[in-house]
Amino acid sequence: MGLKDRNLADGEQVILNLRTHVKAILRPVLLALMLVVALVALWWFLRGEDYYAVVMWIAGAIALALAAWLVVLPILVWNAERYVITNRRVAHRTGILNRKGRDIPLHRVNDISLDKSLLDRMFGCGTLVISDATQQQGMVLHDIPQVESVQVRLHNLLYDADDGSDDGEYPPTEPPRARGRR
Repeated sequence: MGLKDRNLADGEQVILNLRTHVKAILRPVLLALMLVVALVALWWFLRGEDYYAVVMWIAGAIALALAAWLVVLPILVWNAERYVITNRRVAHRTGILNRKGRDIPLHRVNDISLDKSLLDRMFGCGTLVISDATQQQGMVLHDIPQVESVQVRLHNLLYDADDGSDDGEYPPTEPPRARGRR
């Protein structure tokens, strides 16, 4: 779940609402298939044995516990993670029960870097690192589908808001600062 309308500022619009690429859940899905194959193989080899029912109940319980921990939980985590780009900020939200988030206002972004491994290139995704001028590490957006087009979209948002002035008082897209009393 990304940003809801009630979480947007006046005049703010969601440009992109992204989820991590589906490749992130390939391992849990393959593990689920392996668990099913193991249970079917166990059933096949033990059918007709006296202890068949007991072993199948124990194996089924173990498979169910493994599936909950190694299959269902990673899929829930994948489903709960969102990257939202609005006309004013980049937001990262994650967490199933405890939600965590980080926002970087677009006017604070000073670097957008891209990383694509060979596997990422095969799947058409990559990692985007958005840095700002703070002490914190840049926001890392893992496994973004069509990462190059997202990077271009972010650059367009940054350049469209740039008024071209370089008056030195504040960055071109930063909101004006409150004037102090004299």
